[in-house]
Amino acid sequence: MMQEIVQSADDKPSTAMQSVRKSHHQTERPQFESIALVLQGGGALGAFQGGVYQALAEANLTPDWVAGISIGAINAALIAGNAPEARVDKLRAFWEHVTTPVIVNMPDIVKAFWTGDMARGYLNQFNAWSALMRGAPHFFEPRPIPPYLHPPGTIEATSYYDTTALRGTLESLVDFDRINAGEMRFSVGAVNVRTGNFAYFDTKTHTIRPEHILASGALPPGFPPVEIEGELYWDGGLVSNTPLQWVVSGDTRQDTLAFQVDLWSARGEAPHDMPEVIGRQKEIQYSSRTRAGTDQFKTIQRVRAALADLFEKLPPSELKGEDIELLRSIADRKVYKIVQLIYRSKHYERQSKDYEFSRLSMQDHWQAGYNDAIRTLRHPEALERPIDRTGCGTFDLGVDGRD
Repeated sequence: MMQEIVQSADDKPSTAMQSVRKSHHQTERPQFESIALVLQGGGALGAFQGGVYQALAEANLTPDWVAGISIGAINAALIAGNAPEARVDKLRAFWEHVTTPVIVNMPDIVKAFWTGDMARGYLNQFNAWSALMRGAPHFFEPRPIPPYLHPPGTIEATSYYDTTALRGTLESLVDFDRINAGEMRFSVGAVNVRTGNFAYFDTKTHTIRPEHILASGALPPGFPPVEIEGELYWDGGLVSNTPLQWVVSGDTRQDTLAFQVDLWSARGEAPHDMPEVIGRQKEIQYSSRTRAGTDQFKTIQRVRAALADLFEKLPPSELKGEDIELLRSIADRKVYKIVQLIYRSKHYERQSKDYEFSRLSMQDHWQAGYNDAIRTLRHPEALERPIDRTGCGTFDLGVDGRD
């Protein structure tokens, strides 16, 4: 088990901040019916979500519902499929298993050189190239024979890598009986290859097995599709890279505090070369549905609240008929607070950051998630119920934070 990556945030709250706690630890559960953890896809960047969960666990903010896409589905399974006291250790174990160790016994002068941004960028590129050529341990490995040389219609002809090792890793670290026992609601998203439709595998409707997690992370053409009940599925990120809509607009409406942990930032600088173009393209592509989904949900919330107000003003004689019943099913005053935790890439991380599976980068990502989460939790307003008429509020440390 790897050493504790970070004990506390390096930054300290300013004494000028009137709404910043001294600690991120909570003494009481926030006033919501449900706490949800929403985990986006992003490959090797997913260690950021492990750091976020560590901070939430320390603050006793145990989720009632965890939902994920792609690498977020894997992290979600590690959380829901373990006892509360073991979850952080299992997350660490996974990320230690699938990353390559830092070179030991390096001379101090070499270590110092590698900490420079330019040198670190070259090192990251080398590690990413290594993952492309050799795969990631206990996760995926290249097929010895290229897919073009396999007979059409075989699973080997449809992907460059074999993910059999990931199934074994999941089975060793995740208790699927615990997931299906329903202590924590669990949801993962995937895309039906034949129909192109998005599908959620949810403990309310499915018995979750390793193949559901594998399907959510089966990003083509790297990884093969996964068969479930006679249908083939690919990575859910092909359609929507975040399960936020499923959590806030699905079959269960309740006062919800949702921690939305994104691995791709919509905001970024204009690229200067082709690697930066590809990196920026990924950021926009995989973050855009998150932004649009949040905006759309706020509009829906305004409609729900407006309908609830309207029904209170109408006389009983007007509250009859199928149309009224339909509108009644929409109207409510449930509130939602969405706390956004978004990984902000270092400028030496380029287009390969999502498949750069080095231990050094993993530790950096984990620490970034931990630090961002504890800085967020120091703001009391991050966990407060919305008070405006929409019933929907957001908190993003990069926009709303002042420390």
